[in-house]
Amino acid sequence: MNITKVEPFQVIGISVRTTNENNQAAKDIPVLWEKFMKENISDRIPNKVDDNVYSIYTEYEKDHTKPYTTILGCKVENLDHIPEGMTGISFEGGNYVKFTAKGNLADRLVINEWIKIWNMDLGREFTADFEIYGEKARNPSDAEVDILIAVQ
Repeated sequence: MNITKVEPFQVIGISVRTTNENNQAAKDIPVLWEKFMKENISDRIPNKVDDNVYSIYTEYEKDHTKPYTTILGCKVENLDHIPEGMTGISFEGGNYVKFTAKGNLADRLVINEWIKIWNMDLGREFTADFEIYGEKARNPSDAEVDILIAVQ
């Protein structure tokens, strides 16, 4: 297991409070993505550092089986101007284990990787875990998505 050090960073985007219980997240997160794409949220985020899209899982009530917040957004230079209807949040960074899901996004690529992660003993922190949709994720039929999991 390779431990990666993630520096503190800030994100602005849209969010939803959800849970994996009763497959609720499987309903809520696609709706969040649909809104993100349909309303061109990425284009409305000020002070973006790059064009990568972050899907962040944070504010865990306990662990991945209890409620948490999902934020879809972009890394920004600062949180000085958060557009109405959006959320801005700072993350402390820390130690992370990185996984890379490769394949067709339509084939449940990312959720299948998460199912593997949920069944691993990683010593998770449950502070902030995230997926990065960068250049290699632009082709949905042959995508690469990095998933970073906060660990002790």
